[in-house]
Amino acid sequence: MTKYRFFAQQQINTVTNAVLGYELLIKEDTSEGWRLPSSFTDIDSEAFADLLIATAKILGRKVRYCSVNINREQLMDTDIADAIIKSQMEIYPTKLVVELTEDVTKQNYSTAEVQEQLERFLKHGIKVSLDDVGTGYNQFKDIEDLLPIASEIKFAVQNFKVKIQDPKIKQKIHFWNAISSEYKIRLVLEGIETKADNQLSQSFGITTRQGYYFSKPQLLSLPGDC
Repeated sequence: MTKYRFFAQQQINTVTNAVLGYELLIKEDTSEGWRLPSSFTDIDSEAFADLLIATAKILGRKVRYCSVNINREQLMDTDIADAIIKSQMEIYPTKLVVELTEDVTKQNYSTAEVQEQLERFLKHGIKVSLDDVGTGYNQFKDIEDLLPIASEIKFAVQNFKVKIQDPKIKQKIHFWNAISSEYKIRLVLEGIETKADNQLSQSFGITTRQGYYFSKPQLLSLPGDC
């Protein structure tokens, strides 16, 4: 039976140097070590649900926010959606954040369908984040109608082949920074790997950052793990 675990990576407020929360990244135990799953949609929904609840109980005692990545197919899966809501109940007053990824899935869902499910989360006190904006399914035209219900967008420098110093990346960051200001939502800058990256990102006025410069994802073991 395939074994999955979440790895947690810190989100840093660079003004206060405080850890705001953790992003949960699911990985698969393989013969070559822990690796990203070859297909997120192939993960058994019940196994995902149980793992999320167990992990959320551990992290909920440590931070204000705990984020979990799901694609649109997982979002529309009833078992996973119910597990996310149950996890929020388990870790309250810590807030659970659902990060809707840019992953292209086998089945297409309308913006209205996605919005309806996300609004269900909002009713249970769960926040919505739009992950990896500017790539995959999360281009501006795809998420424009979702921005009013989001509390956060995330721009991932590592999704592009060029570095943060590249003029094209700077232009994209300025665009999404303007969007975050217009909709009054937080922008998280991901993929900060060096001191130079961090110094440059500071000039954009983006205070919430994430990347290897601050911390690498750490395996979260569960009771009973060897």
